Order: sequence, then structure tokens, then C-alpha cells
Amino acid sequence: MGKRAHGQTLGVAVMSAIESEGVVLGGLPEAQLPAAPLRPRRAVVRGAAHRIAGVVFIVCLLVFMIGPIAWLALRAFSGLWQYPQLYPKDWTLSGWRQVFNDPNLRHSMRLSFEFAPIVTAASTVICLPAAYAFSRYRFPGRRFLLISLFATNAFPKIGLYISMAGVFYSLNLMGTFLGVVIVQLIGTVVFMTWIPAAAFSAIPRSLEEAARDVGAGPLRVFFRVTFPLAAPAILVAMILSFLASFDEAQGTFLVGVPNYITMPTEMYTLVLNYPEQVAAVFSILLAIPSVVLMAFARKHVMGGRLAEGFQLR
Repeated sequence: MGKRAHGQTLGVAVMSAIESEGVVLGGLPEAQLPAAPLRPRRAVVRGAAHRIAGVVFIVCLLVFMIGPIAWLALRAFSGLWQYPQLYPKDWTLSGWRQVFNDPNLRHSMRLSFEFAPIVTAASTVICLPAAYAFSRYRFPGRRFLLISLFATNAFPKIGLYISMAGVFYSLNLMGTFLGVVIVQLIGTVVFMTWIPAAAFSAIPRSLEEAARDVGAGPLRVFFRVTFPLAAPAILVAMILSFLASFDEAQGTFLVGVPNYITMPTEMYTLVLNYPEQVAAVFSILLAIPSVVLMAFARKHVMGGRLAEGFQLR
């Protein structure tokens, strides 16, 4: 006890001596502590310039993306609006009335909503079995066939459509409903094959084997085990296929005109022969399905379903 008390007394005395000498942090006097290095002025200026450039880039991006939509929204409800007026002098719904009272425009809207579901359903029936085969089986030429599916999107489609038009002439498919369905089907094959194939590949085969072990047949295994797990990715593929068909213009113009004129094809006529307000209204109507469906599928698209579809090996 005496030694412990003596040690504590000695420690207090030593600390008092250090404090009286003003020595801290490794024995340096407080007055001699090195000052924190000042940030170079050039680095400060560079950082501020980068932040300003980032803000300017974001603002320009927003103007580029939102500006046309805002202009369409204003134009669709505006009356007389000419340069150098900053905003319309009056507002009207005459453009909307003209769109819905025009029989040609109403007919094109009806055709668009007829073709898109039919093409999506046909693409689903044709491509889902192929996607399952690409996912579950290894066969000669599999990788080549997968890559070749991108050929329709790797080059300008107008050349492909012109080549198809020559074949359609010989088969009497020009100006027919079936011809338009086939030409719109071309743009959906990639989505309806790659994305479901990647979803099927992500499902463990042990689940299917366990279902077979308890007596389930191939169809029962597919519809009770495989399909429900792959359904979110298939839904994304169907939405993208619907939009690809709904927005297709070049092939429909070459094959369907003059018998079948959809909304995107009608835009060529609107730009040349109708007032700007009518074209703005029709553009908004054409964009509504895309906005609604992409908002509905946003959870799965942002969750990586779309990216996973193009990572199939």
C-alpha cells in the first residue's frame, strides 16, 4: 500500500512538472505546435469550378429532357403563340377537340391500341419457349443465335424493312394486317428473348428437380415453379415489347400505308398538314402509354431486371 501511494504521488508530481513547462503532445510546447497546412488556393478554385460545372451540366440536362415536354404541354393548350412572345396570350382546348373529332386521327389511335397487344401476345408465345431453351439447354450455335438476335437493332432498321418489303410483295403481305404485325414483331424479339432467358437462368434447377421428385410433370413444374419466379422479368419484357410495337413507325409506314396508319405513322402527316397545336396534342397522347407503363414497371427496371436481361452467358 505504501509503494502504491508513493507511485501515485510521484505520477502527480511528474504531470504537474510537465504542465508547468507547457509541454503537450509529444513534448512540443503548445506555442510551437505545427499549424494545419492551408489548402492551396488553386485546389479551392478547382473544386469550386468542378461544382459549378456539375450544376450547369445538370441544369442543361434537365432543360434538354424536360424542356420539350414543357413546350408540348404549353403548346397543346395555347392559342396564338408566335415569336417573340414569351408565353401564349390565350389558352384554348381547340386542339384537343380537333384531334378527337378527326376520324382519321381517331382511327390511327384505335389501330395503335389494336396492334400493340396483338404483337406483344404473339411475341410472348413465340419467344418464351425460345428463351427457356436458351436458358436450360446447351446446343451447337446457341451463343451465335443469341448474339444474332441483336442484328435487328445493331443496324439502321430502314434497310431491313426495305428488304422485307420486297419479300412481302411476293407474298402479298403489303398493306395487310398480318404484314404490319410481322414487321412490328421484329423489334420485340430481343426484349422477349434475352430478359426472360436471363430470368430462367437465375432460377435454381434444384427447385424444378424437387418438384419432379414429388411427381410433378414438366408443364406443372413450369407453371407452378419456374414461371411464377420469372414473372417479374417477363412482365418487364412484355411492357418493353408493347412500347416497341406501339412506337414503331418506319416499318409500319412501308408495309401498312395506306390501309393501316398507326399513331407514330400519323405523326408524319401531322407535322406537315396540321396546326402545331394539334401535333402537340397528338404527341402527348402518343407519350402517355410509355409514361404510364414505364412508371408501372419502374420497380423492376430500377431493380436490375432490365440489366440482368443483357448479361446472359
